[in-house]
Amino acid sequence: MPQPLTPAAPPTDASLVASGRRVIEIEAQALQDVAVRLDGGFSAACRLALACRGRVVTTGMGKSGHIARKIAATLASTGTPAFFVHPGEAGHGDLGMITDVDVVLALSYSGESDEVLTLLPVLKRQGNPLIAMTGKPQSTLARAAQVHLDVSVPLEACPLHLAPTSSTTATLAMGDALAVALLEARGFTADDFARSHPAGSLGRRLLLHITDVMHAGDEVPRVMATATLSEALVEMSRKRLGMTSIVDVDGRLLGLFTDGDLRRTLDDSALDVRTAMIADVMTRSPRTIGADQLAAEAASLMETHKISGLIVVDETDRVVGALNIHDLLRARVV
Repeated sequence: MPQPLTPAAPPTDASLVASGRRVIEIEAQALQDVAVRLDGGFSAACRLALACRGRVVTTGMGKSGHIARKIAATLASTGTPAFFVHPGEAGHGDLGMITDVDVVLALSYSGESDEVLTLLPVLKRQGNPLIAMTGKPQSTLARAAQVHLDVSVPLEACPLHLAPTSSTTATLAMGDALAVALLEARGFTADDFARSHPAGSLGRRLLLHITDVMHAGDEVPRVMATATLSEALVEMSRKRLGMTSIVDVDGRLLGLFTDGDLRRTLDDSALDVRTAMIADVMTRSPRTIGADQLAAEAASLMETHKISGLIVVDETDRVVGALNIHDLLRARVV
């Protein structure tokens, strides 16, 4: 009869931390080794992807498949159309998803995964350029590829040297390197990234413009320079933005009066609030923002200058809108 396993001694906090630190150090060294090996093969892989008229199709089995799926997602979100095909399913009909204008990126650390190798004759016959990521440069998959990216590591972080750890980290990093190099080569911008992430917080920050969140038309608090302080306070109370703009007859901004200005005005014992003119107590040359700027820029401006609201002006300095920090909070920009 098989003998029962002898239970290991209970781990100490120090031994658990040491184990985790050892794994990270081993994987960090593996990444450094891979970085040193980047050469003309990497640039050739980039050029194949840049010249691709279709999509980059990633594939891999087991843990390599998980990494291939993530690489496809990263490529797709950074300007390189890509998707993952399971090699087992590909052999049962999903090969039809791969067209003759696609580039195939195949992952297998051993370079001998049967499910991946089974696809090679069909891909060769169809004329798909093949990029391979393996840890064995002399493997079947590496030799069959137009471009081979070497992701070999000296050892796995697993103490049994069995579970893919350093090797999958190195492969993932190689995929990220490929995606970022392609992103930079394509001139992919933050706005481009936001368009593929419209539901996320980043998308909101990069896609929302001032016009999307500002108050406009009759909602904008404004008074003429000839108004009294009392009239300005009524306008502030009515529009409930904690401020009012002061404009000339053409609607151009002359100044701003805020709740903070009101507190400072009340502290001035020499001023008669009932008869004071708004032009005498307003803040001249206040901070403003353009309607075509990003809402995130408004948030940054407010934070930098410790203010809670902004007047929106056009290119001729006419007041076209207003917003405060609550508008940005409601839009989840901050």
